[in-house]
Amino acid sequence: MSESRRKPAAGLSFDLDNLWSYMKTHGDAGWEEYPSYLGRLIPDVLELFAERRLKATFFIVGRDAVRTENAAPLKMLAAAGHEVGNHSFDHEPWLHRKTKEEIEAEIVRTEEAIAAVTGLRPRGFRGPGFSWSADLLRILAGRDYLYDASTFPTFIGPLGRLYYFMQSRLTERQKEERKELFGGMAEGLRPVRPYRWILDGRTTLLEIPVTTTPIVKTPFHLSYLLYLGGISPLLMRTYLRAALGLCRAGRTGVSFLLHPLDFLSGEDAPALRFFPAMAMDRAKKRALVAEVLDIFAGFFDILPLGAYAERRLAAPALPARGVR
Repeated sequence: MSESRRKPAAGLSFDLDNLWSYMKTHGDAGWEEYPSYLGRLIPDVLELFAERRLKATFFIVGRDAVRTENAAPLKMLAAAGHEVGNHSFDHEPWLHRKTKEEIEAEIVRTEEAIAAVTGLRPRGFRGPGFSWSADLLRILAGRDYLYDASTFPTFIGPLGRLYYFMQSRLTERQKEERKELFGGMAEGLRPVRPYRWILDGRTTLLEIPVTTTPIVKTPFHLSYLLYLGGISPLLMRTYLRAALGLCRAGRTGVSFLLHPLDFLSGEDAPALRFFPAMAMDRAKKRALVAEVLDIFAGFFDILPLGAYAERRLAAPALPARGVR
């Protein structure tokens, strides 16, 4: 039996949030010009993944897919054999506040834009800022999506939102729009393991939560690990190994999340210097990212989320959960 067959499966995904989308959520001027770093980001990410023979799911924002300057780097994702996912059209973390018709229009428009530029149709969705709703789930199920990956079961969402607001110049109206950014304390009560949604009395698409540490529900996605790595690389390694060990011992599985800022420094995106770990030298950050991925691969067989979803759906006694 090969080493990969002895290891349990895990999913790897990358939210391809662009510079303008961070600026928009933060309330910064100039986002309407849609500044982009995808042209220099994507080749760097693909090189690191290729070195480790990793395949991932890249959740693409529709607005980026329709802009001609982003076509070449986005085509590179499909050419390298990666999966693409739907990350909404306008990347607004208040997506759940829109009408069902508005949400469906975003989903369809993004599908069409991604298919036009990559030749691939998304079969998975992640909400911007982990935004989701029952209407969204019904739309995804009705459009034959295999999975949703929008839930983030942690108790610290309100702290992240508070930090974000303290670092921004948002108006009161904008704060009202973003009042549920990163979710509330109740998100920490949601399951860490994948499960199927029960909608309108029937079992539908699979939910793949962004994995947090079992029981305590603390995050260990890459951005959080790099924050710890800026304090102490040893702390980062110890925390990651402990989290992965708990997941593997409890047969939790892992859906591991990456973001563009995990590969960029404040020099690459001065408007985003306020984010944790953006003061870190880019070369040092890349070395830490490589180390994290190598540790991750030592515990799990890493797959794109679509392939990971298929493995989870094939497992017996997959739990189901109604919408609350």
